Amino acid sequence: MIRRGIGGRRGPTLIGTMARTAVVAGTASAVVGGMQNKQAAGAQQAADAAAYQQMQQQAAIDAQVQAQVAAQMAAQQTQATMPPPAAAPAAPAASAGGDDTLAKLQQLGELKAQGILTDDEFAAAKAKLLGL
Repeated sequence: MIRRGIGGRRGPTLIGTMARTAVVAGTASAVVGGMQNKQAAGAQQAADAAAYQQMQQQAAIDAQVQAQVAAQMAAQQTQATMPPPAAAPAAPAASAGGDDTLAKLQQLGELKAQGILTDDEFAAAKAKLLGL
């Protein structure tokens, strides 16, 4: 049996143990830091994607609003350049004798309403048209 002497190795030394602990702790820190950086990068990428999507939606809404405004402006411009609708004739053209009398009575009524004919003049013209 061989006995070891005073200088024989019995186990790890204090400095060796400290060095090993430092290496393990450093490795663990590096792994945790790498994982945190990866998670942070993933979260940043997700935030960027959400911001991009929101920008796209806002751009689509802006385009719709601009199209509506342009359509309204075009409609207003078209209305401004269109001539006013022609007024309907006051009395239709007479095609028969009865229609002619009716048209003349309407003209007399309009003249009375405008104040051109007095009540007596209107009654006289009406009686003349109707043959009374």
